[in-house]
Order: sequence, then structure tokens, then C-alpha cells
Amino acid sequence: MSKRTSEDLSNAIGIPDPDNYDAEDEEEEVFEGSEFDSAADETPATGGEDFMHTDDFRRLFVGFVIVETLVAMRWLDRNWHKVVEKKLIELEEDEPYGEMIVHGGNDISREEAYSAARKDWIKQVTQVVFLLNITKVGDRACWLASILVAVDIPEGITNIGRSSFSCCSSLKDIKFPKSLTKISCCSFYDCSSLLFVDLLHTNVLELGEGAFENCTSLRKMKIPNSLQQCGGAVFGECYNLVPSDIDFYDNEAVFAYLQSIQ
Repeated sequence: MSKRTSEDLSNAIGIPDPDNYDAEDEEEEVFEGSEFDSAADETPATGGEDFMHTDDFRRLFVGFVIVETLVAMRWLDRNWHKVVEKKLIELEEDEPYGEMIVHGGNDISREEAYSAARKDWIKQVTQVVFLLNITKVGDRACWLASILVAVDIPEGITNIGRSSFSCCSSLKDIKFPKSLTKISCCSFYDCSSLLFVDLLHTNVLELGEGAFENCTSLRKMKIPNSLQQCGGAVFGECYNLVPSDIDFYDNEAVFAYLQSIQ
């Protein structure tokens, strides 16, 4: 039988050689709950990249995102119609044939309203579309829309501007919103086909001068108790609304009569 040396025995059972041991190649294992583990947890964050991995940073980041989102949503809620209007201008998109789009800030100047190009275009309008989030129908917005028959003014609009629907000679049906508080000067002047106006469910406070003047077919008018101010000749020349024994330029007498027959 041959004899084995101690070196052979060490190689056979895989005992590591202390002289060849490299301490850096083996990581020290840390057990949960040990003193080394607790020491690691107690190490304070010192800012920089370490802070970015903490729960405080995550909460701060989420809070920032939420605030920015809410601010953006609030701005969009107030200004989206302006964004749409700007895009329409940038893309040079005209309204579809026979349709008018009423948006924020749509007052029409006297010069534009009287221009030949606008007169030719407005006479083709058969439908009015209101964008959301607006509060006023602009001055002269639909002036001279002579074949427009009906208009549904949506909730949220508080003011019908000066001469907005003046000379809409075919207009017969108007739906007013509860939010309405003002009908401006000459808003429905010379709407000669208008038969019936119901403002009873609205919150109208003011009727401007000549608001319904020369509406010669107007036969019935319901006015709300909220009405506080009236301009002159609101119902001037409305022969079928005001009896012949009442001066239709006498607002007090006209309104007393209208309230008596409601």
C-alpha cells in the first residue's frame, strides 16, 4: 500500500490553502436582524443620489406631479376655447358651409359687419354652433343671418351682445338659457318673423334699448320677475304684441300689460 502525504489529503478533500486565499473575492454575508443589518438601516441619507432612493423623495415627486397636473387641468378648463380658436386661425379652417361657430371674444366690428364679403357669407348661415365655456354671444355675431330659422343658446351664456341677431328676418324659434342675465341693445332688432319669446325661466336683469324693436310679428312675451332695468323702445313698433291703446314706447305701461297676461 502506498502512503499519502498530508498535501495529497488536503487536495483530495478540497481544503483551501490559506496562503492563496483572496479576501476581496468573497462578500461577507449579513443576516437579517444581525448587528450589521441594523447598523446599515441606521445610516442617515446624506442627500444626492442616496436621497433620490428614499420614500421622502418619492412622496415629494408624486406630490409635484399631482400639483402640476391640477394646474394644467385648471388652465385648460379656462382657456381651451382660446386654444381651439388659435388652432382654427393657424390652420386657416373656415366654418363649414351654412354654419357659424360662436367662440370666445367673437365681437364683430361695425366695419367688418358691413363689409361686402361678410354680408355675402352671413346670408348663407342656417345653423349656429356655440363652443363650450363662453359667456357672451358677441356683438353683431349673427347680424343679417337672414335665413337662420332657429337658435338654441346654451347654458353658461349670460350676455347676448349688441345687435347679435339683429335683422335675422327668418328667425322664429329662440331657446334662452337659465344663466342669461342681459339682452343688449338691439339684440333682436327687426327679427320680423319672431312670434314668441319666453324669458320666464331665465335670470334676465336687463333689456337693452330696442332689444326687440320692430319685431312686427311678435305676439307673446313672457318676462321674468328678476328684470330690473330696461332701455327705451324695447318693444317699439311691436304692433301685434302691444294693444293699440298702449304706447309701445312707454316701457312701464308695456311691462305692466305683459305681466298681467302671463
